[in-house]
Amino acid sequence: MMATTHVFAGLALVAPVAATVPTLSSPLAVGAIVGGLVPDLDLVLEHRRSLHFPIAGLPIAALAVGAAVVVPSSPVVAVAAAVVAAWFHAASDVLGDGPEMNPWTDVGDRAVYDHVRGRWLRPRRLIRYDGAPEDGALALALAVPALLVFDGWIGSVVAGGLAISLGYVLVRRRLVAWLPDWLE
Repeated sequence: MMATTHVFAGLALVAPVAATVPTLSSPLAVGAIVGGLVPDLDLVLEHRRSLHFPIAGLPIAALAVGAAVVVPSSPVVAVAAAVVAAWFHAASDVLGDGPEMNPWTDVGDRAVYDHVRGRWLRPRRLIRYDGAPEDGALALALAVPALLVFDGWIGSVVAGGLAISLGYVLVRRRLVAWLPDWLE
């Protein structure tokens, strides 16, 4: 899935809380955005292994939510939103294809690494590749709660991210041909 799809998913997860407790909407949004993006920083390491924790991240996310319920301060809520969004990012990567740059010709059997069992989880391929049309549709659907709940700069970030996502969907398959060989 696209990084923006993961960000929109994180924002959709925190949107009900932000709507209920508007004073926490900014820290929730910042946390969700950071958590939605951070796992993909492992693109420069071993993608979907180094910073992705689909199984081990769940208890940490539950603890973070518990801490935010007990101490609902802005910093604690922001960290909880980031941890939950990062875990959800890693867990949802199994729904797509593997980390290959061109999965339509280079089909792999590794979606995301399970550190608990020490093995790769197989891709489910509901989203065929990042930037696939179904990824664009999912990004659009997940952006709606954020657009309804968050305003100001957060709403602008979501709208801009949505425009970038839909543009990326239009050119995604052609991008691989433009990449240098060492990136493939």
